[in-house]
Amino acid sequence: MGKDSHIEWTHHTFNPWWGCAKVSPGCTHCYAETLTNRFGGAVWGTKGERRFFGERHWNEPLRWDLEARRAGRRYRVFCASMADIFEQRRDLDAERCRLWALIEETDSLDWLLLTKRPKEAKDLVPWGRRWPINVWLGTTVENQEWADRRLPHLLALPARIRFLSCEPLLGPLDLRRHVKKRGIHWIIAGGESGTGARPMHPDWVRVLRDYAAKERVAFHFKQWGNFVPLAKKTGMLPDFTFPNGVGMIAGNKAVNGRILDGKTYNGFPV
Repeated sequence: MGKDSHIEWTHHTFNPWWGCAKVSPGCTHCYAETLTNRFGGAVWGTKGERRFFGERHWNEPLRWDLEARRAGRRYRVFCASMADIFEQRRDLDAERCRLWALIEETDSLDWLLLTKRPKEAKDLVPWGRRWPINVWLGTTVENQEWADRRLPHLLALPARIRFLSCEPLLGPLDLRRHVKKRGIHWIIAGGESGTGARPMHPDWVRVLRDYAAKERVAFHFKQWGNFVPLAKKTGMLPDFTFPNGVGMIAGNKAVNGRILDGKTYNGFPV
């Protein structure tokens, strides 16, 4: 978290607070909750008190913005990896207002606002129909049910860049029923990692990759996660087998990597 994030698709990570409440199957094995529990403090769930931060923390994006300006570059900032900024809680309103002002002030940073609550975004941002051009708005779509629920709300908002995080990818996705040409600019896909991780069928990823190629949408394959397809003719037995016979081997996400059909996909929107 913070400067020089280890997340493959961002430069930095900024959290205006820590804590959230689970809303869908993608939240079941929440990595942020697991990480937070190591430090103690009940910041999760509808009754949990969110953890807030001081001036030093809030000044970090100002330094990143200055660095980007001096380097003649743009830095991507993922906001928020440990929370959901569109959680409907009145005790978060003051921090949200501070975040909107910070985004407007740091115009050499592209702010990647990823949420599982795109329905709430319209009423919680102050920008109406004229969003800052450095805001990228994304939503998590882990399966078809939640794509059907969330995509219409995402597509109705006038962010310059709209993106999807299909991670953890828990089922096949057909985006054609919602997404018209140029409605989505970026698709991130990845399997689940950590305790209790659920396998991702390789065909689910291929469908998204092929859709992105056809529609000229940037595609980024982040990781296989804890399960990788069983290579043919290895003599190994699968740890998990999908109904159509595709076998998966359990292992470490770092070892499993992020190569799909012999290629690494590092697409970013222009």
